[in-house]
Amino acid sequence: MSFRTLDQADVRNRRVLIRVDLNVPMEDGAVSDDTRLRAATPTIREVSDKGGKAILLSHFGRPKGRDTKQSLNQVIAALADAVGKPVTFAPDTIGTDAEKAIAAMKPGDVLVLENTRFHAGEEKNAPDFVEALARLGDLYVNDAFSVSHRAHASTEGIAHKLPSFAGRSLQKELDALTRVLETPERPVAAIVGGAKISTKLELLGNLLAKVDFLIIGGAMANTFLAAQGKTVGKSLAETDMLDTARKILADAGGKSCEIVLPVDAVVAQKFEANAPSRVVSVDAVGAEDMILDIGPQSAEQVVSTLARCKTLVWNGPFGAFEMEPFDLGTIKVAEAAAELTAAGKLVSVAGGGDTVAALNHAGAADRFSYVSTAGGAFLEWLEGKALPGVEVLRLK
Repeated sequence: MSFRTLDQADVRNRRVLIRVDLNVPMEDGAVSDDTRLRAATPTIREVSDKGGKAILLSHFGRPKGRDTKQSLNQVIAALADAVGKPVTFAPDTIGTDAEKAIAAMKPGDVLVLENTRFHAGEEKNAPDFVEALARLGDLYVNDAFSVSHRAHASTEGIAHKLPSFAGRSLQKELDALTRVLETPERPVAAIVGGAKISTKLELLGNLLAKVDFLIIGGAMANTFLAAQGKTVGKSLAETDMLDTARKILADAGGKSCEIVLPVDAVVAQKFEANAPSRVVSVDAVGAEDMILDIGPQSAEQVVSTLARCKTLVWNGPFGAFEMEPFDLGTIKVAEAAAELTAAGKLVSVAGGGDTVAALNHAGAADRFSYVSTAGGAFLEWLEGKALPGVEVLRLK
């Protein structure tokens, strides 16, 4: 690793400020998905078990000032269950209440400070707020990759003030992403889906220079098909991006990257579950048709491409996977990638909200090498951007 990690940190009897992501979904006052809590647990337990005082920083939602409905107090019980030990709560992030709660801690204790975004200085990375945070700790640990693309006080500013380290969840994420994009086993394939080229231009441009196969799915593929002169009917497509799509296709040849596009599609004339559908060649899409999934030949083409590869990075589903039968293409490819991974033939890393949901829907997520729940930070890493909360941890 080219980053400082907990392996280099002496936490015993130290106040350790740990940036975690406790921004979890809630239903009826209870945590409905504790994935992020469980991801933070290894670092919290390690600091606690080694005699450190684990002081947790996190945002929750997008409050405009103090808002009791967005207090982190509501996640304390679920976090204590995940960590397996008592967790206390301080009713403010900085100031007297936070200082008193920290002063009362014993080695091994776990404390959550109130929502960092109750203070305007958090998102502004304001020097006075950074200083106030830094006074609360002896060491800083970032274990929240999902917010590391933001130069906020609790993700970037504070790392300039205290000895700083990557937590285990962040370390695992960086290991996985470095492995697939910086030091991959070749050939490398990237699956990029989703609705719009315009939102993933930087991603596509960066991947062209890094991967051997760029597999394009989702509504984005419709734009590429239209750029090749094919009829896409009433399918979702960006007609103002046709020249851009043509340029990407031309650039791929110069970078020895093979672009894989659908050869057949599942089409329907209504966008609704179980709408009458049929499989057609991409050269035979009707004027009233909507392309809602890749067809079986396209799925086979992708599977055979993956079988030739050693590394896969995946961002975006192939079709409208939320609706049957338009989930079949994504399921078939996900299952094949999971089997290749389980057999030790493929290193597979996936990320992005829709991608995670699609892989869970396919029952394949737990057989991938790594699945990132980071969303925006994952996408920016794939785009080749420097993430402020990560860069500040690099070994100089």
